[in-house]
Amino acid sequence: MLMSQKISQAIGMSAVVLALGAAPACSQGESQPQRQAAAVPADLQIGEQKFRANCSACHGVEGGGTTQGPPLVHKIYEPHHHGDAAFQRAAANGVQAHHWQFGNMPKIEKVTPDDVSHIVTYVRWLQQQAGIF
Repeated sequence: MLMSQKISQAIGMSAVVLALGAAPACSQGESQPQRQAAAVPADLQIGEQKFRANCSACHGVEGGGTTQGPPLVHKIYEPHHHGDAAFQRAAANGVQAHHWQFGNMPKIEKVTPDDVSHIVTYVRWLQQQAGIF
């Protein structure tokens, strides 16, 4: 009886450890959709380059966020909540912190509205790849 009890306990602990290891990581209390690896289409590569040069230091190489800024590949930034114009305003004017605890975003002086349009198109593609919309 003692041996079967130890085996049952070991199986139970293994199940708990396995379940905890399989639990999704959460950011700000919500899980992020997983992005499927896909090659960036040729017509979006300009936006990708501009994003990497101007946005990725804070928002991550593929918009997944960093310790400096939030993920843009997140349902909060889907088009019905933050439309394309919100990205234009953020780059031109900066943003007061309101969804996250990263502090205020400064305006990005070196990007033009055309640059931001390319960046937004790329970010929307990343969001679609992640299943956000």
